[in-house]
Amino acid sequence: MSQSFGRDAALVVFKAVTVIVTIVLIVVTLSALWEIETVISDGTCNIVVLPVEGTILPFYGLVDAPLVVTPEMVESFLTAAEEEPDIQAVLLEINSPGGTPVASERIAKRLRSSSLPVVGLIGDVGASGGYMVGAATDYLLASAMSDVGSIGVNMSYVEQSQKNEEEGLTYVQLTTGKFKDAGSPDRPITDEERELFQRDLDIVHNAFIDLVANYRSLERDKVVALADGSTMTGSRALENDLIDEIGGREEAKSVLATILELPEEEIVFCEYETSLIPF
Repeated sequence: MSQSFGRDAALVVFKAVTVIVTIVLIVVTLSALWEIETVISDGTCNIVVLPVEGTILPFYGLVDAPLVVTPEMVESFLTAAEEEPDIQAVLLEINSPGGTPVASERIAKRLRSSSLPVVGLIGDVGASGGYMVGAATDYLLASAMSDVGSIGVNMSYVEQSQKNEEEGLTYVQLTTGKFKDAGSPDRPITDEERELFQRDLDIVHNAFIDLVANYRSLERDKVVALADGSTMTGSRALENDLIDEIGGREEAKSVLATILELPEEEIVFCEYETSLIPF
């Protein structure tokens, strides 16, 4: 009996030690992989290229979009870049039609608070939330043909109550508050609901205007005049002070050289790769 108990106790201890060793090995391995995955520069480049491409959302799965960028993605990448001694600045490449207001604001504020200089470069489009992010950079460039701006807020939707009626479908309203199903596409919107939504849209719109005016150091009235929701070409955006310069990567390299007080030949981009970006 005592010998059996001893063997059982020894077996328990052995299993416990095995589990602990396994956990330690997993932690060490994951730590090593994390260090490898977050190394951005191999020592030959000093400007990290951070893409903001696609729809800006608070998390994946909110809408069915082929390309999504979230605040957490930008946070992870920026933090890794700021911790690398070889990285001296960020080139933010923007190709985004926008996204949700809060997610866009979070990214903009994170860029603004970065310890590294951030130069923005709009590609084909930097509109709505995409422009909000670009406006937060220290210096913003775009092509003369880029689509820029769209300072506004949209919450339009398709109302299908007539279609439901034609198909013999009836919307049954069961709520505990008169506004709980406001915005349902299965019934017409009421005047009171429209007023409610418009009030909130105006609040977000004014906050957007304030951010752009602050980030771009513009008079608020000037931004208000531009904030009609429309986009404009990069050349018109320059005329209206929504960007700082017309150009592409070569011009961005020159700007970075000036900011960092380095010869242009010493500005080397760390090209982004899927294996190096946490999204």
